Amino acid sequence: MSDVGLQREHNEDSFVLLKDCGLFVVADGMGGHRAGDVASKLATETISEFFRTTANDDITWPFHFDTNLSEEENRLLTSIRLANRQIYERGSRSREYHMMGTTVVGAMFSARKSRFYIGHVGDSRCYRVRDGAISLLTRDHSLINDYLLAMPDLSEEQRNELPKHVITRALGMGDQVVIDLQHDEPTVGDVYVLCSDGLSGMLSDEEIADIISSSQDSLENCRTLILRANEQGGEDNITAIVVRIASGEEGDDLTPPGGAVA
Repeated sequence: MSDVGLQREHNEDSFVLLKDCGLFVVADGMGGHRAGDVASKLATETISEFFRTTANDDITWPFHFDTNLSEEENRLLTSIRLANRQIYERGSRSREYHMMGTTVVGAMFSARKSRFYIGHVGDSRCYRVRDGAISLLTRDHSLINDYLLAMPDLSEEQRNELPKHVITRALGMGDQVVIDLQHDEPTVGDVYVLCSDGLSGMLSDEEIADIISSSQDSLENCRTLILRANEQGGEDNITAIVVRIASGEEGDDLTPPGGAVA
């Protein structure tokens, strides 16, 4: 689900779910004159279209296939790279969309490998809630995080002086982009939350975990997450995808993507 929040006039977030491909994506756009919505929508549309077309093995991929990575990893990385190219080229051709960009977090579930692959750029996040405990699986590409990486001993006072919500990576800023890629090995009952910073900036990790643990209904989880973020001020657009890993028909095998609830 996605919501404009309480302090913005329009929604620059975009999301897509392709259950048949096990694909889940959240993008948070930025740029003047509503260019942010163009960038985020272009990201989700490009990624989902790439996944649809590459269901046919005869399709030629637009980027080099990295033999050190699995097909799933290559597919996710290539789709995000292609989205970056499309956004950058659209911005380069139009003064109206010049320097538009978007964060993105994309995840795909592989039933074949029982793995959850995650690629992200910017500060849209992916969490995992397991047995009530929450883990942040992504690292924000933000100015404050870059400072902390270089100078981990910064005092609390120094940290508070750093500008908040300044991201250091986004799609559309150049013709190439560095994408963080990782994987997680889910177990039955795990819940993954993909969200824009309009959610993570309003709620603590513990509050997110409590909401996820309060109901087995993933759509109800999304509604409650957005409601609570708005109650805390709703300072930005709010988008959340909740993916719950259910048991398969035989034993405890994980279900294929069509069996995941989002």
